[in-house]
Amino acid sequence: MIELELSAAERDARKLKTAQLERAVTAIRDDGFVVLHQAIESDHIAALREKMLADVAAILALDDVPYQFNDGHLQQDPPPFAPYLFRDVLLNDLVVEITRAVLGEGVKNSFYSGNTCLPNDTQQPLHVDAGQLWPDLEVATPAYTLVVNVPVVDATAENGSTEVWPGTHMDTTRTFGEDIKLAPEDEARRRQECRPLQPAVPAGSVLIRDMRLWHRGMPNRSDRPRPMIAMIHWPHWWHTGKPLLFPKGTEEFFADSPLQTVAEFVEGPIDYIGRNKKYDYKG
Repeated sequence: MIELELSAAERDARKLKTAQLERAVTAIRDDGFVVLHQAIESDHIAALREKMLADVAAILALDDVPYQFNDGHLQQDPPPFAPYLFRDVLLNDLVVEITRAVLGEGVKNSFYSGNTCLPNDTQQPLHVDAGQLWPDLEVATPAYTLVVNVPVVDATAENGSTEVWPGTHMDTTRTFGEDIKLAPEDEARRRQECRPLQPAVPAGSVLIRDMRLWHRGMPNRSDRPRPMIAMIHWPHWWHTGKPLLFPKGTEEFFADSPLQTVAEFVEGPIDYIGRNKKYDYKG
């Protein structure tokens, strides 16, 4: 597991040293993920934490609580409006430097949601968010999309840090559009080759992973929800579908960044609490 500790100079310049960038790219290529520590201002994380923890009760009061696979694993959007829009979360220059190096120029974000692991004893099925683009490959292609995870509380094995399976992004048995859940025999086969782990990712750090990496939500044995924001960065050639919704008047916030945000700017309130639905899907 590769973890990048940022120097004061890198944080001030919002730019990685060449060797650091190369380590990040190599980690994503070989392991399928990398952790970037202390990439987000603590007061920004604190504001998001307070709001997202307060929003949990409103989400649980919905008629259709948006659980991911199992009760206890909640899909939750962060608030998409001021004062909760922060450049070092949505447009983090250090993160974008890494995702551009992997995916190329014109990288874009089309997802701003997340998952909140409530106190519970269940784990999600082992799954991929997306498989290989083509079936029957002998060797996997380079990454074609990256998930950017931002925990707003310290994520640990105790409170349900996501389990990841290093190297499984290169497994070619799972193809895009197939059932994303992996069968018990797949898990048993792969467990002989690699050991899964639950990275400790402190609040303010970022985990960047290949979307093909095998992973699952784990039990939260603490007494407090564990919210984590998720974004998805795509290459310029990928058709991303529906845009993200942000309020009119926030256009300038997104303008000055090499990351394109696939966004529509709308009048009136945005229903970020009730937008998501429960799922246990296949494709």
